[in-house]
Amino acid sequence: MIRVWTAAGWLMTAATVAAAQTSGGGPGKFTLTSADFAQGKTLAAAQVFNGFGCSGGNVSPALAWSNAPAGTKSFALLVHDPDAPTGSGWWHWVVYDIPASASALPAGAGDPKKGLAPAGVQQGRTDFGTAGYGGPCPPPGKPHRYYFRLYALKVAKLEVPAGSSAALIAFNVNAAALGKAELMGLYGR
Repeated sequence: MIRVWTAAGWLMTAATVAAAQTSGGGPGKFTLTSADFAQGKTLAAAQVFNGFGCSGGNVSPALAWSNAPAGTKSFALLVHDPDAPTGSGWWHWVVYDIPASASALPAGAGDPKKGLAPAGVQQGRTDFGTAGYGGPCPPPGKPHRYYFRLYALKVAKLEVPAGSSAALIAFNVNAAALGKAELMGLYGR
């Protein structure tokens, strides 16, 4: 039997974790959608990073979700590009402590200065070195995949130190996950 270590100790078998991460609550599947892009489609210039040779709007897309698993106490959103030529991908947006009462993030919520995210939301440090959304800007060549993964968590708040890396936050998010909804966008230049 394989077990998973979390901050609370050995909690679940690997099979239980796999089942939890694909489950949804209520009558439907846990889903994540966006008015700004569709599954598997190209992200708009409004979402593209403004720098590193790209000239986009760097505005985080509007996101909405439904059918969170029973027992959800908060949500976390992790946006990752596994195709970045780093060996570990690139973290574009790390958001956690989203209240369980929330069902959406408006466009632009990735800019902490705008105050568009629900009260109490934390935005972690990305691979750009700052908190908040950093849009796609891959090197020229094949388009990259940008995974927007929303996790329903069994904890109201993640207990992570200020300034934690995206990898540490993701580790804690996965340890507390009740379910996951995913949306993938593409971008290339």
